[in-house]
Amino acid sequence: MLAGGVGAARFLVGLTAVVDPAEVTAIVNTGDDVELHGLWVSPDLDTVTYTLAGAINPETGWGLTGETWNALGALARYEQVRPEGSRAGATWFGLGDRDLATHLYRTARRREGAGLSTIVAEIAAAWGVGVRLLPMSDDAVPTIVTVDEGEIGFQDYFVGRHHSVPVRAVRFAGAEHARPAPGVLDAIASADLVVIAPSNPLVSIGPIRAVPGIDAALRARREHVVAVSPIVAGAALKGPADRMLTELGHEASVVGVARIYAPVAATLVVDDADADLAAAVEAEGVRCVVAPTIMSGRAEAAALAGRVLATT
Repeated sequence: MLAGGVGAARFLVGLTAVVDPAEVTAIVNTGDDVELHGLWVSPDLDTVTYTLAGAINPETGWGLTGETWNALGALARYEQVRPEGSRAGATWFGLGDRDLATHLYRTARRREGAGLSTIVAEIAAAWGVGVRLLPMSDDAVPTIVTVDEGEIGFQDYFVGRHHSVPVRAVRFAGAEHARPAPGVLDAIASADLVVIAPSNPLVSIGPIRAVPGIDAALRARREHVVAVSPIVAGAALKGPADRMLTELGHEASVVGVARIYAPVAATLVVDDADADLAAAVEAEGVRCVVAPTIMSGRAEAAALAGRVLATT
């Protein structure tokens, strides 16, 4: 499965309700990764890990339940003395006290020379996650967003500016030199079914596809690749996917999603609300499956996962 953040994490919870977690591999976006306070933060990997561990904050879909914010609150003391242009002591990105432990561990292991895929496996084991989690690459491939003022990091756009500013372009820095993480290509080649999660196709799935070799591997398995649309009735359920699609010249609909995924996926699952667009989706060369896709709870996520598996 190709996975982004919250939507992918919720789908994985449903999938593991109907499939043995040991049989599931999730290839997770790391384009969102960012260095803060000298720590390496992997938001999508952490969201997937915490969700599968049953520790995610259910109100936000990110961070840990029962979290405290003492460290972040203490950093606010230094805002009055921080020189202009300095990023020291930034408080705009929420890192809870317990969450910090994950970033401390990840950063220390990186400094010891461990690859990200090794660290991901260690963190997943520590949280008792049975799904095999793989980063898309052990190499850094940061998502860079162009806004009116110029290029900024993805988290500056998504969190710092609350994804409220228009996006002019997106690129994945260093993607051309990156390599898929160990196990990624084999997982795609050997899977009974490859699922593209209901994640933002441009900045959650796009970075994964940008790593050399991954798109080719998906194309080779196209008849066994099923994507789930993150767009329902022309809107994203969470995040800026609908606005980004429009701003970057795509159609913010299941038809637009079909066009993006047509080269690598033979099937697109769309919500009941978009049943009237099924013929237009299939005109893009993609088989359209209509099903309830809104995962309001574990039961709905499991039902969606079962429907996706039934497409084979």
